[in-house]
Amino acid sequence: MSLLRTLIPDGLKKWLAFGHGVGIEVVGPHGGESLRVTAVRVHPGGARVVGTLSFEDAMHHAAGVWGTEYAAFVRKHGCAHVVATVLLPRREVMVRHVALPGVADKDLPAAIEFQLDGLHPYREEDVATSWVRIPGTSSVLVAITRRAVIERFVTLFGEAGIQVGAFTCSAAAIHSALRMFREAPSSPGLLAYEPAESGVEIYGESASRPVFSATFDVPLERAAPMAASELRLDADTAPHGLDTLLNASPALPYAAALASACPLMALQLNLLPAELRPSGARWLWIPSAALGAAVLLLAVALGLFPRYDTKNYLASLNAEIARVAPVAARSTALDRQIETARRNTSQLDALRARTKSDMDVLAEMTRILPPPAWLNLLEITRTQVTLAGETPQAAPLLQAIDASPLFQGSEFVMPPARVAKGEAFRIRTNREAGQ
Repeated sequence: MSLLRTLIPDGLKKWLAFGHGVGIEVVGPHGGESLRVTAVRVHPGGARVVGTLSFEDAMHHAAGVWGTEYAAFVRKHGCAHVVATVLLPRREVMVRHVALPGVADKDLPAAIEFQLDGLHPYREEDVATSWVRIPGTSSVLVAITRRAVIERFVTLFGEAGIQVGAFTCSAAAIHSALRMFREAPSSPGLLAYEPAESGVEIYGESASRPVFSATFDVPLERAAPMAASELRLDADTAPHGLDTLLNASPALPYAAALASACPLMALQLNLLPAELRPSGARWLWIPSAALGAAVLLLAVALGLFPRYDTKNYLASLNAEIARVAPVAARSTALDRQIETARRNTSQLDALRARTKSDMDVLAEMTRILPPPAWLNLLEITRTQVTLAGETPQAAPLLQAIDASPLFQGSEFVMPPARVAKGEAFRIRTNREAGQ
């Protein structure tokens, strides 16, 4: 709690003041105490009392009886989840003011421990203490009681089924309540009173004593000057009723209820051992809920990021494709044109080469078939040559043709036939270049 108080700026704490609080004041003689209960609803603009309850002479009744009535009360006013702040009887708590000018916060525990033995008359093992620095001052407010008192009330409230988050004193509760929704009391000082079991309880503030709290067993007319003297105030300083200052009655359980609802804005003076403090205030879940929500949002973001990133990447790729598509189309068209030109060029080269090859075939046949042989047919294809004509002797022609490097596999298409001046022939041969 103290760490959380330091992390939250003072200007923000007011806006965290919302929810419900329950304050319980224990009054009356030892063994016959009564309980005064006040439930409040708090928002940044102020606080409203939603219900009050009294248990007269509660300690003479079974704890389960008034515990059941208390449970019905808090359920009715929407405070069943709230842990109560209890004001211990004034006679059971000694409130001390210790001035420690120049002592840093980190050195306060040692400084308080050094002076603690001189602040009470009890044995060290019998004492329960709590202290807190008064904001904006070098003074420390110390509350002291006996462990037996704490154990007694822990047992009583436990038997009643009442969750208690703090045992504190009236001085701390009043100091916090006066500043929760308004400016601090102006100088030179303040005197406030509240009727006590016997006499009057005086609360005061001044430049010399940031917090003063004492019970006087004399009438208010005599108690007020005595308290003013302790506070170094004028003797005629008029005291104000605490219920008037806080605009609530009864005032003390109301102040305790404010501390229950807004612990960040109250003095952390708590005599209840830390291990016995439950936490049911809904606002305490705010940091955990915020952190959980942040983790959940981060997990969702991490889950959606790949899809988002892929979508953006695909969009950028499509945009880049659209930008270079015309250039790519022109390049493809140029490639097709180049391929067509290359094919045409190859065909032209082949045609030129074929013309020369055919001329070579014609020249070779002219060489092989000298006069008086003559041809009446010469058919030239890329793979074969067919020739027909007359010659004195046809049989030697096959060997002569195959002897040429241009031809091979020569054969008669039909047997040679005798004519008037020799033999008629028809020969087919294969072109080596064509194959």
